[in-house]
Amino acid sequence: QVQLVQSGGGLVQPGGSLRLSCAASGRVISVQTMDWYRQAPGKQRDLVARITRDGTTTYAGSVQDRFTISRDNAKNTADLQMNNLRPEDTGVYYCYAGVWESVDDANRRYDTFWGQGTPVTVSS
Repeated sequence: QVQLVQSGGGLVQPGGSLRLSCAASGRVISVQTMDWYRQAPGKQRDLVARITRDGTTTYAGSVQDRFTISRDNAKNTADLQMNNLRPEDTGVYYCYAGVWESVDDANRRYDTFWGQGTPVTVSS
């Protein structure tokens, strides 16, 4: 079974920075698109940033020029560097990825997975 394990996050003052990491483990053959989502208290989960396997990135307008998503295909990881954080960036951040995983020696399957979630609080 594939797992997405997140690390990073925490409490930071407005204007500060944090870095989130996501690592795919298990019977991974390759990781396709990797996303970071944010769920603010009492709100739906929204896409923050996306990176394709070839490195193409997209961002939500609210984080453009402040957040940077990156990945390492050899390590099956994706990071989200968050700069100039604002109180409205507060929420639980989730990694989401499409993964080709090995079923057995001859078969593979594609599935999508969520990380466990990482709380980020921006407050003075």
